[in-house]
Amino acid sequence: MSTDDRAYICRLLDVYGGLLSEKNRDLADLYYNEDLSLAEIGENCGLTRQGVRDSIKRSVAELKAFESALGIAERSQRIDSYAAQIINSGDIAEARSLAEKIIGEL
Repeated sequence: MSTDDRAYICRLLDVYGGLLSEKNRDLADLYYNEDLSLAEIGENCGLTRQGVRDSIKRSVAELKAFESALGIAERSQRIDSYAAQIINSGDIAEARSLAEKIIGEL
C-alpha cells in the first residue's frame, strides 16, 4: 500500500470512523494511525492475524462506501486546498475567488 493510499484511509477514518463499530474503528486505527502490524494487533487484542486482517478489510470497504455516498472527505480536502491557496495568495481578487469556492463547498 502506498503512502498516499494509507493517508487516504487515515483521512476516511478521521471523517467516518465514528460510524464504524468501536472494535473495527480501534483495529483500523491501530493499523493505519499507530502503524502496528496485523500480528501485533492480534496479539494485543486476543485475535488471530487473519481475524484482524478481515476486520480491517471490512472496515476499509465501509469507509470507502461512506465516502462514495457522502463525499465529505473529498470536499474537506478541496476546502483545505483552497484555504492553503488563500494563505499563499498575494492577490486579493484571487483570494476572494478561492473564498467563494470554499463557500460553494459548504
